Amino acid sequence: MTDNAINLSGVTRRFGSVTALDEVTTSIKTGQICGLLGSNGAGKTTLMSLIAGHDQPTDGRVEVHGKRPFESAAVAAQTCFIRDNQRYPDDYKLTHALRIAPAFHPHWDSDYAQELAENFRLPTKTDTKKFSRGQLSALAITMTLASRAPITIFDEPYLGLDVSARHKFYEVLIEDYTRHPRTIVLSTHLVGEMQSIFDHVIVLHHGKVHLDAAADDLQSLGYEVSGRAETVRTWADENAAMTVRAVGSLATATFAGPVPSSVPAGLDVRDLPLHDLVAAIGDNQQGVKS
Repeated sequence: MTDNAINLSGVTRRFGSVTALDEVTTSIKTGQICGLLGSNGAGKTTLMSLIAGHDQPTDGRVEVHGKRPFESAAVAAQTCFIRDNQRYPDDYKLTHALRIAPAFHPHWDSDYAQELAENFRLPTKTDTKKFSRGQLSALAITMTLASRAPITIFDEPYLGLDVSARHKFYEVLIEDYTRHPRTIVLSTHLVGEMQSIFDHVIVLHHGKVHLDAAADDLQSLGYEVSGRAETVRTWADENAAMTVRAVGSLATATFAGPVPSSVPAGLDVRDLPLHDLVAAIGDNQQGVKS
């Protein structure tokens, strides 16, 4: 028996001439919070759609709790995925959305949904089609958390939320995850804000997995050097830099791997924070594999 909730093996998804995912092989353990990261167009939403069973791969195999999710009622009942552009019927209000949810989510907690809606101050008399971007995000957060689905997927859940509302989301996410452990996949561009909650990180770039690591290992996965441009460029050429940026006579370069034991005199070196590492992968055509 595997302790993985999600397994993908050689997964490719093509849309005509466009390859959204290219031979993706990865897994997510049961009970983990996995950060799914990468630039726009990296393949994150496509990957989440495959996990949720909303789509099927062109090639390869996707399994959720040992079952293929596409057109599987058993997997659908255990999964909640609300897209960042989720639409509701034109005449739907908050009460309609919360009332219909138990039909799709057998673990639905109505009391908790009401509590979240009040916490996020969701309007009760306004049609959801008139909700602001932040209100739609708060509604998606409410629906997703209250589903208590064993596989819970968040797609950019903070769009339109101000700083206070985002931090409220982080707090309720951790609180509810602690009370009701589940497997969470969370796509985000706010890497710095959310890094501390991840158990595992997967970074996609042009449809390929370029980083797949436990959170505890992230500190050793990249570094940056800075100094005089000539010295930086020489070190970059010798050590396969991911990115090099120069301003006047100074430059910085990013690299995969741990900080080396020694660097040339005149270069400053530091561990690369995860958000900078993700940005470097996105800027680098080759990416980095761990």
